[in-house]
Amino acid sequence: MRLGLFMMPLHPPYRPVADCYDRDIDQLVAADRLGFDEAWLGEHFTEKWENAPAPELLIAKALALTERIVFGTGVTLLGMHEPAYLAHRLAMLDHLARGRFQWGIGLGGIPTDMKLMGLDPATARGRAAEALEVILALWGHEGGPFAYQGEHFDIEAPELDPETERGLHMKPLQRPHPPIAVAASTPQSNSLKLAGARGWSPMSSALLSSALLPGHWATVAEGAEAEGVTADRAQWRIARDIFVGPTPAIARERALAVLGRNYTVHQLPSRRDTWQMGAAKLDPDMPDEALDVDYMMENVWIVGDPVEVEDKIRALYETVGGFGTLLSVTADSDDASWDHESLRLLAEKVGPRIEGLH
Repeated sequence: MRLGLFMMPLHPPYRPVADCYDRDIDQLVAADRLGFDEAWLGEHFTEKWENAPAPELLIAKALALTERIVFGTGVTLLGMHEPAYLAHRLAMLDHLARGRFQWGIGLGGIPTDMKLMGLDPATARGRAAEALEVILALWGHEGGPFAYQGEHFDIEAPELDPETERGLHMKPLQRPHPPIAVAASTPQSNSLKLAGARGWSPMSSALLSSALLPGHWATVAEGAEAEGVTADRAQWRIARDIFVGPTPAIARERALAVLGRNYTVHQLPSRRDTWQMGAAKLDPDMPDEALDVDYMMENVWIVGDPVEVEDKIRALYETVGGFGTLLSVTADSDDASWDHESLRLLAEKVGPRIEGLH
């Protein structure tokens, strides 16, 4: 099993923004040194707790400070972007990364992001799907002028003039494009059918209880079967809030202070009266009030010393039927040493014990 990070990034609003980014970079550099395979960086515009509207900028800085870890957008909110500009920006990043780049995509977005961009939620998903097709078409275009007329975008690009060297030319370093991962946070996500059909990597949100994750893989397999291909569980990434401590008691104390803070102050208020409350339930008949910090600690988050964490990862693996990469959602403790120790224990003490899971 491979280990990676999912960096929303999540920061308490009282943290100065520049300090937030410094902490993110410090964790990414530490993850590279510890041997984590990959890190995915989120994108939001109106979410103050997740204050990274341009994850490509963080990735570009982190690339210069790391050696082997592979970075990805986690995820690019496709409907928020003009696709010709996005295609060029990501292609440039792929060259800067010399291939250490993966492209995570999402077809949705939170309502306040959509409002900021002047998008109609009723058509946002269709706009995102069309943006994806435009980008792939631009990257795959081989000579001649380029034209696309759709419902949301009307794009014309001039043929590259061999004399002036002016025209459509920018393609990613990795051909035909960087590896693509599709994020899904809803229990029944059509995005996962797309991942299965196209052979892209499915990436399941940390929001979901283990009871709902087998359905995610069934949806991926359904999409693959429709196209006559076989889905590969090794491509499946599952995100989880993970906090590892030197002892069970210390791990729980720190998780209560950090994950508990994030949950009670930020996540729980934003999830009330939404489908997200049901997503964390092992039993759909549970009342919302039962989803307190103690419940999350024991049933959704992975918290403990290295032995406990290994046991919980193995239990998750068996429940879902196997997956390829575990993504640890990064935290932002007031004492940053807690976060770094958790990453170190996960990589050095837990990682070797779960290598055989594949």
